[in-house]
Amino acid sequence: MNDSFITALNTQVATVNWMDAIAHNMTNIYTPGFREEQVNFKTFLGGAIADGYDNKTSQGKSTPGLDPANLFLEGKGFFLTKNAEGKSFYSRLGDFQFDDEGVYRAKNGNTVQGYILNDKGEIMQGTKSISADLYQETAFKGGSLDIPTTTIKLWIDPHNGKFLGKYDDYEIKGDGTIYGKADNGKRVVPLYRVTTRNFHNAAALFEVKPGQFIETEESGKPVLGVGEIRAGLLEMSNADFKANISYFQMAKLQMEISNKLISSNKDLLEEALRLVGQ
Repeated sequence: MNDSFITALNTQVATVNWMDAIAHNMTNIYTPGFREEQVNFKTFLGGAIADGYDNKTSQGKSTPGLDPANLFLEGKGFFLTKNAEGKSFYSRLGDFQFDDEGVYRAKNGNTVQGYILNDKGEIMQGTKSISADLYQETAFKGGSLDIPTTTIKLWIDPHNGKFLGKYDDYEIKGDGTIYGKADNGKRVVPLYRVTTRNFHNAAALFEVKPGQFIETEESGKPVLGVGEIRAGLLEMSNADFKANISYFQMAKLQMEISNKLISSNKDLLEEALRLVGQ
């Protein structure tokens, strides 16, 4: 069993980590797509020890984006993007736009993933189609359809300036379907569906860069995401300002108690040494 001095030191170190996480959250209150960092504690005879960090999974508020291709996911899940090496990254921040070659990309350069659709709006798996009903049923049950995704590309024909050579414009609907529009909107054709993924333990995803997550053993394998997609919007931070103020007050009190215990133990040790020296 550790003495009170060791207990106070352990608690002091854990509290410093807690206060750092709180400061990080409050600094990013207005950062789009930011996930609040939460510190977990375990308590034993040696005092409070920080037991890792989780990301708060609740949804942030929406805010107008800077591009009509920006996306806001209302509900559970993450957008699926891939880097140049094909590695999957998951994000709530839909700061997407089409580049000069028509490739749909995140601001960091990762490509946004989607499914190719047929004229009926059904997902194509090779030469076979997957009905929308089956997809939705699987998503709501928290399952996963093993369907390869593809990079979304709406290249612009240099000869006529049209998307894919025949569409005047595009529109992104609530289910993530990207439609090509022609003949002044009289002809609307489904082209892609933006891929979303969810996890049974999303809080255990590992954040490799701000707003970019990868799966872990604790998070489990990705399943289909469930939620409505809104174009032209972005998700704000989900950090709760009032809650973090309360956490800071608790951390401050915990630090004061730890410091007092350390100070008291120091005084006791000095007194003991004085008595021994007499």
